Amino acid sequence: MAVEWQQYAEQMAMLARDLVAQDSVQATLDEISAAAVKLVEGCDAAGILAVSKGRAVTLSVCGDMVEESDRLQGELGEGPCFDAARRVDGERLFRIADMTKPQPSWPRFSQAARDLGIGSMTGVLLYTGQEDFGALNLYSRRPGAFGKDIEAAGWLLASHAAVALATARTVDQLEHALETRHAIGEAMGILMERHRMSEDEAFDVLRRISQHHNVKLRDVAQHVRVEVPGQA
Repeated sequence: MAVEWQQYAEQMAMLARDLVAQDSVQATLDEISAAAVKLVEGCDAAGILAVSKGRAVTLSVCGDMVEESDRLQGELGEGPCFDAARRVDGERLFRIADMTKPQPSWPRFSQAARDLGIGSMTGVLLYTGQEDFGALNLYSRRPGAFGKDIEAAGWLLASHAAVALATARTVDQLEHALETRHAIGEAMGILMERHRMSEDEAFDVLRRISQHHNVKLRDVAQHVRVEVPGQA
């Protein structure tokens, strides 16, 4: 056990170094979600969910299941991640040992979770603001994947995520960044397909247009998208 914790401590130290090297809050959150899957035994997917003004916002995803789970919880207004992200009772961790069994607290979500192939879940509350709450959520395809021994790992990862989120003023700011990244990615894909460019070349074209015309990169990307039928 001592050897395992020494190895884990070394992994967390390396993660801290990697997080410092990230160039944006979004990149940091993505790195934390990826680290959860990599470092927590039994974790098949992870994500960071916020509930802003009653609306669920997925801030980071690693692996399948996460976005659809977040979407369903926001749509249904129920579920463990959704509850954790709204908690004000001081409880900062949830653990669902077996999602294949009925969950009276979330009858509609639990059925949908089974259909998604979710076997067990755990999560840690990240931070609280006046109206914004967040949670780091871990998923496994098999029941019983998360025991009490993973709580320390969850706390450490969540602490890193909370520090990263503290540098962003609002969840809306992060959501806007996600939308911007999506728009730029779509525009790059259009340029790559139409002009046989590499990913770096496509991004360089968008960047040069942005700088030359003094227009935000997101606006340049949006222009490229609306110029292609069916993209906007």
